[in-house]
Amino acid sequence: PPRPAGMGDVPEPCPQAPLAVLSKVELRVSCKHLLDRDTLNKSDPCVLLLMQSQGQWMEVDRSEVIKSNLNPVFAKIFTVDYYFEEVQKLRFEVYDSHGQAGVGTHDDDFLGGMECTVGQIVAQKRVTKPLFLKYGKFAGKSTITIISEEISGNNGYVELAFRAKKLDDKDLFSKSDPFLEIYRIDDDRSEQLVYRTEVVKNNLSPIWEPFKVSLNSLCSCEEKRKLRCVVWDYDSRGKHDFIGEFFTTFEEMQKAMGENKVQWDCMNPKYKIKKRNYKNSGVVVLLDLKIHRVYSFLDYIMGGCQIHFTVAIDFTASNGDPRNSCSLHYINPYQPNEYLKALVAVGEICQDYDSDKKFSALGFGARIPPKYEVSHDFAINFNPDNDECEACPSETPPPGIQGVVESYQSCLPKIQLYGPTNVAPIISKVARVAADEERTKEASQYFILLILTDGVVTDMADTREAIVRASYLPMSIIIVGVGNADFTDMQILDGDDGVLRSPKGEPVLRDIVQFVPFREFKNASPTALAKCVLAEVPKQVVEYYSYKAFPPRCPRPPTSDPSLGSPQ
Repeated sequence: PPRPAGMGDVPEPCPQAPLAVLSKVELRVSCKHLLDRDTLNKSDPCVLLLMQSQGQWMEVDRSEVIKSNLNPVFAKIFTVDYYFEEVQKLRFEVYDSHGQAGVGTHDDDFLGGMECTVGQIVAQKRVTKPLFLKYGKFAGKSTITIISEEISGNNGYVELAFRAKKLDDKDLFSKSDPFLEIYRIDDDRSEQLVYRTEVVKNNLSPIWEPFKVSLNSLCSCEEKRKLRCVVWDYDSRGKHDFIGEFFTTFEEMQKAMGENKVQWDCMNPKYKIKKRNYKNSGVVVLLDLKIHRVYSFLDYIMGGCQIHFTVAIDFTASNGDPRNSCSLHYINPYQPNEYLKALVAVGEICQDYDSDKKFSALGFGARIPPKYEVSHDFAINFNPDNDECEACPSETPPPGIQGVVESYQSCLPKIQLYGPTNVAPIISKVARVAADEERTKEASQYFILLILTDGVVTDMADTREAIVRASYLPMSIIIVGVGNADFTDMQILDGDDGVLRSPKGEPVLRDIVQFVPFREFKNASPTALAKCVLAEVPKQVVEYYSYKAFPPRCPRPPTSDPSLGSPQ
């Protein structure tokens, strides 16, 4: 039976070479004149979407199976990220499915494939190409059509719940098996399948499962765009019987919000002409409609969300004596060390989103005055009541990151580098502040913790536990490995190779950690490092506030502060 359409996910691009996502693109697939592989019935086609990654074809998603149909229109919508500066190769493979066995991979099940790029589909908007079997052989007259649509930035989605009453009975020995299809009518009068419900067996008053579709898919974000809704009686051989149809708009559907309901007569035009007393072929009722706005990173920033930046610096003995030129902490008046380079590169970006331009700066792994006991979460300005660093008064205007640089340089002669490399205490410290912010239930502050370290952490179990806890808070963690140590074990903290879990097996709610070895950017510009480590932050901010269902606050009035740029 036709399955509800879903949304596909594409693996993230390599974190070491982040790309700017221009937009997300929805792909709709249909086929014509497919080969008939079945003896008694027609083929039961399913489409697999594959994307090429590092020379290998990886399955991204697959469509529903449509029974006994050589000209299928799939309800499944594939969603891919579109990168202008990258050639993104796609491959669509059509297979004949075999019931519970699912989609086969044998040659006998293969109905044809087609390769293209995301760019080609986006540029042409509608691509129709022949399907090929292996060795470049045409799959008869089979063709596949891909229609692309960009998801607009202000897109949201709508949740709909339909039922029907007293539908016509199309079956002789049982009742109809109805399902509902919704089509969007485009400007050129063509129809795009938006959604296909599940089949409700043997029922003339079915209640279909609620479903979600993007407003872009449903009506191109135009409330008055006409929609055609069709009710069918399902047939396992693919010859579905038409029960009736009705036309509506999203504007009309919205009357069903709250306690209200909207209903339409399900009409069969042929019966209307032939039958004098014909009223309808049943009634379709919209039981509920919920609109969910999807907010962007900019929505939150422009609504007044502040990015609070904290830097944590590794002062363990493995860095070397700061007085020695070979030390990673050596202060060269002519050339900043790797700690300073990473700190300034990331901090200069973050300071634009922090109104007071004061950054918290912490240290770990050193003996500190006055008792010279080891601390793993001390303020480098040695003020336990206020760890925010301010630049000296001579700085006009005082750059936020400059205060941290000055505190770092002033701190080095006063401490004794020691160990071990424990970072869980600092993660937990920032998490406590983020937890206080969470209780406000507003999108007002998001916390970024930049950890600069020269080696693999020694409290890995506690660190994993702290990260899992932090994943539930408005917080992201960036770890930059400084020096030439082997950071292989640090990759486990970055969820790119799998879901990070606590020692007890609890997974992170969100992937909030980004790890990068600084040596990979030694010869690159500072902006390259900043782009890499901050690339995931906008997505992480939106994921957190979406999970919490916190909308952006009311937008602030345009600023006239010259240090913040011209009014937006």
